[in-house]
Amino acid sequence: MPLHDSLALDSPLDSTMSQNSPIQKEPRPIGRKAAKAKRGSNSSNNISKFLEEIARQSAMRIEIDIRDQANERAIQEEYAKEREYVRKENINKKDREIMAMNTSHMSPETKQFWKLERRDVMRRRLFRDEPSNTDCLNDQNH
Repeated sequence: MPLHDSLALDSPLDSTMSQNSPIQKEPRPIGRKAAKAKRGSNSSNNISKFLEEIARQSAMRIEIDIRDQANERAIQEEYAKEREYVRKENINKKDREIMAMNTSHMSPETKQFWKLERRDVMRRRLFRDEPSNTDCLNDQNH
């Protein structure tokens, strides 16, 4: 038998076997135009998804930044309160030292200096409590 005759016989058998075969053939690949069109629609869809993700992440970042700023502001306020407390305590300590100063062994000029310092402490303390109290200091010292 010639070679092309055997191929001719195999051909009708192959076609009937392929129709009845339980194994499915892979689907035919899509053409170039269809592939390009599909890629184009996917890319616009991907771009919109990408932009949505960027917007979502930006919103989350803004929320985090606002929360961080609020926390930082609270920390700064607390630190300012603490600094003010320490400053007042230092002033009070210095005032107590001034008021407790023993001037008996000092020269008259040094005694006068510490007397003026004490007057300033008293004036500050009285003025802090009530501004009208400064008048009594002026009356007593003249």
